[in-house]
Amino acid sequence: MSKLPKTNELGFFEIRLESIGGLGANLAGKLLSEDGVVGNGLNGIGFSSYGSEKKGSPVKAHIRFCDPDTNIRDTTPIERPHLVGIFHDALFKTIDCTSGIYPDSTILVNSLKTPDELKTIMKISGGTIAIVDATGIALEEQTKANTAMLGALYRFLDFLDPESMKQTIRRTFEKKYPHLVEPNIRTFDRGFNEVQFKSYLLDKEAEHKPFTRAVPLLGYETQAIGGTIINPGNSILKDLSISRAGMLPHFHQEKCINCAACDTACPDFCFVWEEQPDKKGRPQMFLKGIDYQYCKGCLKCVTACPVDALSEEREYNDGYADKNRVPHVFDLALQN
Repeated sequence: MSKLPKTNELGFFEIRLESIGGLGANLAGKLLSEDGVVGNGLNGIGFSSYGSEKKGSPVKAHIRFCDPDTNIRDTTPIERPHLVGIFHDALFKTIDCTSGIYPDSTILVNSLKTPDELKTIMKISGGTIAIVDATGIALEEQTKANTAMLGALYRFLDFLDPESMKQTIRRTFEKKYPHLVEPNIRTFDRGFNEVQFKSYLLDKEAEHKPFTRAVPLLGYETQAIGGTIINPGNSILKDLSISRAGMLPHFHQEKCINCAACDTACPDFCFVWEEQPDKKGRPQMFLKGIDYQYCKGCLKCVTACPVDALSEEREYNDGYADKNRVPHVFDLALQN
């Protein structure tokens, strides 16, 4: 039987996975809890919470482990995780992924940023920050980022046996998807071996700071008079960049013939056009570029383009999308 390195006052070691729909966090949570119980002799439970089942929507997976003689009567969402796995660093734009962590918690992020950069973004004082390019591994192995994240998680879950998880992966895929067994095991191994991490000294003030539960900004005591919706749902507020899974279209303007095949294929109206005179002085619509705020990386435009003016490229942490974003007219009007 495995021995847990630390537990909370109820005897639980708790893990929270922060993700978006389509990256496989729900399955990763199921595999992790199954392996802890079946493969390593612990008592455990795993469950997920999410809204609409849509690619790009926030998803959380919760896993609790305890000794076999401890009963689990708690299926509430995990507020104080000992380990957090963040499947997409764009989640920091909209979600407090590290809420409730202990001063010495471990945070694993699917990212190309350095631990020091992430420490600044997450505004944490201590603990361990780990990074793994789970998206890049998944693209190379033609799998999903969740298996690479599991491999990286097992570097820190040293009370669980990696070989046992490989058997769990094999059992999960071998009947329906036998061709995916070996690629997923390779992905798991690469996540385990390629993760990098850095530990930071604990801030004494943070170490003794009591946990406070987040209070909703709008509740029955704090909502506007009459229940007025002061921040209505609006396409201007929508940011689909969080749903990109590592790839996005690059626009090569010198090749573009302004045929609008890309715009016809795009489900989210990402392309920005401008009326200009053509060579004969007649008014014509010319493609200016892409508003990457609304691009979810489906790459249908790349397939539709007849002249290779759009190419499928890996999205790195160089800020390409922000630097090359061409805002829609209504966004500019809002800013002014």
